[in-house]
This record gives sequence, structure tokens and C-alpha cells, in this order.
Amino acid sequence: MAERLYTTYTDFWPFYLREHSRPATRAFHYVGTALGLACVLYALAAARPLWLLGLPLCGYFFAWLSHATVERNRPATFTYPLWSLVSDFRMFFLFLSGRLEGELRRAGVPAGT
Repeated sequence: MAERLYTTYTDFWPFYLREHSRPATRAFHYVGTALGLACVLYALAAARPLWLLGLPLCGYFFAWLSHATVERNRPATFTYPLWSLVSDFRMFFLFLSGRLEGELRRAGVPAGT
């Protein structure tokens, strides 16, 4: 079955959440995002610009690992790179603020999966 093509971010966001339906997948993403952000902060604080490479390396490593081993689907990054990047940070900060569950419900992700 062919993948649906999304033309608006509003339509893409629920798809993104459904592609991250398992808590373990999201946890891998959170680890990668947090480590990537830590690399950015260190790069800025220590004036070591090479550490900026840690953001994409950590982020993509943990995300792609989770899609290969947990979710067993193709990362949306390959089709929607910018929207996937925005959505990863959006999911991370919604999780930290305790507001992700409502977004998951609206996207049709069953609770506890």
C-alpha cells in the first residue's frame, strides 16, 4: 500500500504520532533529543563547535534505532525531513510538559501502547 502524501503540517502531525505509537519508540526519541540538546549546550558553553554535530548524530541514531527495533516502520524523516524534525522537538517538549497524552489520543494512538 502506498504511503499517503501529506501537504500540510496539520495533517502530518497525527500521522507522525501514530508512527511513534509505542512508548519505547518515544523514549528512544526523548533520549536522542535530550543528548543532542546537551551537545548543543556544551558546544555553546565550552566554545567547542564540533560538539554541534552531536545534535543530529544523537537524534537520528536513537530515532532510527527505535524505528528499526521497536516500531518496525520507516522513519518519516526520509519523506518529510523538516516536518519530522519539528515534530520530534514538539513531541519532546509536549512530553516534558505533560501534554503529550492528549495529542496521542486525538491522533488515535491507543493508551498504553
